[in-house]
Amino acid sequence: MAVWIQAQQLQGDALHQMQSLYGQHFPIEVRHYLSQWLEGQLWDVIDLENPQEEFKAKRLLDSLIQELQNKAEHQVGEDGFLLKIKLGHYASQLKSTYDRCPLELVRCIKHILYTEQRLVREASNSSSPVGGMMDSMSQKYQQINQAFEELRLLTQDTENDLRKLQHNQEYFIIQYQESLRIQAQLTSLATLPPADRLLREPTLLSKRATVEAWLTREANTLQKYRLVHYFLYRLYMCVCHPVGLYHRSPEGSEDCTACEKLAETIWQNRQQIRRAEHLRQQLPIPGPIEDLLNDLNSTITDIISALVTSTFIIEKQPPQVLKTQTKFVATVRLLVGGKLNVHMNPPQVKATIISEQQAKALLKNENTRNDSSGEILNNNCVMEYHQATGTLSANFRNMSLKRIKRSDRRGAESVTEEKFTILFESQFSVGGNELVFQVKTLSLPVVVIVHGSQDNNATATVLWDNAFAEPGRVPFMVPDKVLWPQLCEALNMKYKAEVQSNRGLSEENLVFLAQKAFSSSSINPDDYRGMTMTWSQFNRESLPGRNFTFWQWFDGVMELTKKHLKPHWNDGAILGFVNKQQAQDMLMSKPNGTFLLRFSDSEIGGITIAWVAENPNKPGERMVWNLMPYTAKDFSIRSLADRISDLNHLLFLYPDRPKDEVFSKYYTPPLSKAVDGYVKPQIKQVVPEFTTTNPDPAANPTYMDHGASPVVSHPPNYGMYPPMSDSMLDADGDFDLDDTMDVARHVEELLRRPMESQWSGQQS
Repeated sequence: MAVWIQAQQLQGDALHQMQSLYGQHFPIEVRHYLSQWLEGQLWDVIDLENPQEEFKAKRLLDSLIQELQNKAEHQVGEDGFLLKIKLGHYASQLKSTYDRCPLELVRCIKHILYTEQRLVREASNSSSPVGGMMDSMSQKYQQINQAFEELRLLTQDTENDLRKLQHNQEYFIIQYQESLRIQAQLTSLATLPPADRLLREPTLLSKRATVEAWLTREANTLQKYRLVHYFLYRLYMCVCHPVGLYHRSPEGSEDCTACEKLAETIWQNRQQIRRAEHLRQQLPIPGPIEDLLNDLNSTITDIISALVTSTFIIEKQPPQVLKTQTKFVATVRLLVGGKLNVHMNPPQVKATIISEQQAKALLKNENTRNDSSGEILNNNCVMEYHQATGTLSANFRNMSLKRIKRSDRRGAESVTEEKFTILFESQFSVGGNELVFQVKTLSLPVVVIVHGSQDNNATATVLWDNAFAEPGRVPFMVPDKVLWPQLCEALNMKYKAEVQSNRGLSEENLVFLAQKAFSSSSINPDDYRGMTMTWSQFNRESLPGRNFTFWQWFDGVMELTKKHLKPHWNDGAILGFVNKQQAQDMLMSKPNGTFLLRFSDSEIGGITIAWVAENPNKPGERMVWNLMPYTAKDFSIRSLADRISDLNHLLFLYPDRPKDEVFSKYYTPPLSKAVDGYVKPQIKQVVPEFTTTNPDPAANPTYMDHGASPVVSHPPNYGMYPPMSDSMLDADGDFDLDDTMDVARHVEELLRRPMESQWSGQQS
């Protein structure tokens, strides 16, 4: 089906977008009556950036005009008569508009056809779930590109009109000079004899009448023609819309390019206005043109100001958790600096830290001169122009917050809930000091800490602000409570970003978190969808029976996973978000030796191993055992994979995967043989009640079984520590590995010393 037939079936916003493609630069009637011909031409083979392609474009323009004329000639009847006149008018209009710039016609038609195809494709896909969820950022860029194409065409139309106006005015001045010459000749006739005067006067009077009639007619034409600049108002209405899209920091190079294109177009419009003012001064014909140009000049200045101030942005934000006496960096950029030649006189940017209240006052345009809430070292930087990229930016590379001045806090608010912001400000000129701008921009909220122990709570404040702040808010207001699904989305995004993993939080994980957050036992996700969580529940109030908050527990899980467990999380080897009772229910139906990894409920940043095995005190009875949680400190000594390898009673990762299949690729390689009479030490983990003295390699072929050190396999033979007969289980069936690790460290220390002579003899 032809694209035009499908385009006519568009509805709603899509139909409006399609209609906005057309105007005086290309009438929609031409698209309708020449739809088949237009869609059959090879527009894409013409390179718009190659001036040598202009002859191809001219050929297409001539063909288009011929097609229109042919269409007009074949119209009959009363309605056909009107259409014949209209199509003929469009043929003349297109020839007049694009005869000098046929490549612009090709650009225009390519844009129209591309946009129609996209709108039709989106409409046909919208019935499917995938099509209906089209990326919003992609839509934004497409809308902006469409707006820019319209702007470009309008600006080109105005440029063509301005050239014609200049040409006509120059010819008008020539004719005006001719009328003055004729008038001077008529005046000089008074000095001639009557016979000569009668002979020459009629001719001169006739010429004067002809020239004056032409001048009168042309003066009216020029007066009307100057009103073409009303088109600029329409253009400016289009311009003002995309300006607002860049008030926040850009997310990619497309935003920067769009700002530069916008600046280039607006500056071209301003030059057009200045040329129109020059033409008015050359030929001051009475009329409203002076007021019109003044209005246009004021409008374009306001638009340039809006564009410049909204594109002075922070390209690299300062850290949102900012520690005093610590170096930090930031980058500020003027997106339109290259196009407006601001770099010809490089401006300086100053950074100041201000409080939430000072930020509010600043946005209300209240006087905040010299107000600050602290002292930043190295807070001045000159903007640098990068020729290769055409960017103008200031790179603060060595800033440091020397001191901070805090406000009085209220109620339960802590220092880690107080928000500041970095204010960047500058002054620069545009157009050879013609326009001077004062620009300011605020960073994202910053929480200032003085010790690393405050980092956890400060991060909670930043997360809540980033996730739930409304656009255009008063700094730095956030809701006191949010729906649980909103918080789940924020936690999932934070988890994936921190761990740098594509594996996020599953629905089962989120149910576990909801149970923890609301002290609930429900496993139905729908039960939590309408529930809300307050900031106090999130990071002020401790969880029931614990001395830490919900966020502190979750943040501990993230940190542990990020630093020590990432590959295992990505492999799906860590269930993680499972409580002790759930682990028991899952494992009791599995063979002995089946184990799983879950995050500790009782300790921040801990993970434990739960497994099913026989009860050594009650033969024939099975039960689930839990090791005391490992923390980051434990994994800095020995990795999770090696610890699992050490424990021979762990056979299958839940539900039924042999542990070597999952973990062997992460085992530490075997130690090299002893040289120079020294043996390299190795720490191994032992759970006494489950230690296999002489494991059968065939029965449990783990790497550590093959490379077991004498220290673990036969500890009594070396007399390095006494046999351990006391149970190391706590009342809940949990093992405390602290004692065993202390022994292992002692062994390691002994092995660092020179060996006894009989040991050396054995080595030799």
